[in-house]
Amino acid sequence: MTKEMADPPASKKPEQLDDGDPSETDDQGAVGGPGYLGEPGPPLDHKAPFYVGFVGATGALVAYWLLTNIAAIGSTLILIVVSLFLAAGLNPAVSFFEHRGLRRAYAVIVVTACVLIAVALFVVAIVPVITDQVRAITDQAPDWLDRLQHNKTVQDLDDEYDIIDKIRSYVTGGDFVGTLFGGALGIGLAVLGALFNAFVVLVLTLYFLSSLTMTKGAFYRLAPASRRDRVTRLGDRIIESVGGYVSGAFIVALCAGLSSLVFLFIVGLGKYAVALAFVVFLLDVIPMIGATIGAFVVTAIAFAEDPKIGVICIAFYIFYQQFENYVIYPRVMSKSVDVPGAVTVIAALVGAALLGVVGALLAIPTAAAVLMLTREVFVRRQDAR
Repeated sequence: MTKEMADPPASKKPEQLDDGDPSETDDQGAVGGPGYLGEPGPPLDHKAPFYVGFVGATGALVAYWLLTNIAAIGSTLILIVVSLFLAAGLNPAVSFFEHRGLRRAYAVIVVTACVLIAVALFVVAIVPVITDQVRAITDQAPDWLDRLQHNKTVQDLDDEYDIIDKIRSYVTGGDFVGTLFGGALGIGLAVLGALFNAFVVLVLTLYFLSSLTMTKGAFYRLAPASRRDRVTRLGDRIIESVGGYVSGAFIVALCAGLSSLVFLFIVGLGKYAVALAFVVFLLDVIPMIGATIGAFVVTAIAFAEDPKIGVICIAFYIFYQQFENYVIYPRVMSKSVDVPGAVTVIAALVGAALLGVVGALLAIPTAAAVLMLTREVFVRRQDAR
C-alpha cells in the first residue's frame, strides 16, 4: 500500500475549500458552508470624528430629554421626597414600638393612628379657635391702621404714597384672599389641590414607613458584597440622622409655639394667643428665618394693640431666640445632625432658592448626610494614601 493510500487525505486549508461543495463544511457556520456569513470586519474606530460626534450628540439629547421629563414631574418628586423625610421622621417612633415587642406592621398602624388622632384633635379643638381669632384680627385691622396714622413717619409716607388707604381698602374689601388665589374658583382649586397633595403624602408616607426595611435592603444589595456592610452602616446612619432632624425640628417648633402661647396670655393678648402661637409654631419649622418672621408678625400685632406690649414682645423674642439657638436646638439636635453654622446657612439658602420652603426644610439634613459621606468616604480615602 502506497503512502498516499495509507494516509488519509489532509484537510484543505480554508482558502482552498470550494464555496459550493457541501461535503467540505458543516451546518454550524464553517467556512464555505451554507451557514457561513463571512468574516467579521474590524471594530469601529471609537476615535473617529463621526463616531465621537454622533455618540456625543445622542448623549446630549438623552440628557436633555431626561431633564425635561424630570422638570415635568417636579411637583410629584417633591411629594415623594417629603414623604420619604416624613417616613424617616416617624421611623424612630415605629422602632420604639418594635423594641417593645410589636411587629413592624402593627407598630406602623399604632404610630399612624396616633398621628391621625392628634391631627383630628387639633382640627376639632384648635381650628375653630384659630378661625375666630383670625377673624378678630381682620376686624381689628382697620382700627390698627387708624392708630398708625398718628405716627409722623407713617403720616409722611401716607401723604406721599397713600399707603394707609390702600391697605384699608385691601383688607376691608373682603376679596383679598380671592385676589390672592385667583377668585372663588381659584380658592376652591387651591383647597382641593392642597387636600389631594396631603392625601398623596399620607399614603406615600405609610407605604415608605411600612416597607422601609425592605426598601433599604433592596438598595443596599446594589452595592458590591465586599462593601455592602459599610454601605449598610452608612445608609442606616443617614436615615437615623434625617429622622432625628425631622423629629427634632418638630420638638423645637413646638417649644416655640407653647412658649409664645403662654407669653401672649401673660402680656394680655389672650384673644389672639392661639392663632399667633400656631403661626409661630409653623414658621419656626423653617430654618434660619422662620423664627424671625414669626416674631415679627406677633410683635407687629402687639405694637398695633399697645406699644408697651410691642416693646415687651421684642425683648421676649430676642431672649427666646438666643435661648432656642444656644440651649434648646443644640440639645435636641445633638444626636441627629452635626452641621457647622456656615454650612447650615448656605444649605438653607440654596435649598430655598431651588425648592422654596420645602427646599429650606430638607436642606439641613441633606447637608448633614453629604458631610458625613464626605468624612467617611473621601476624607478617609485621602488619609489612607
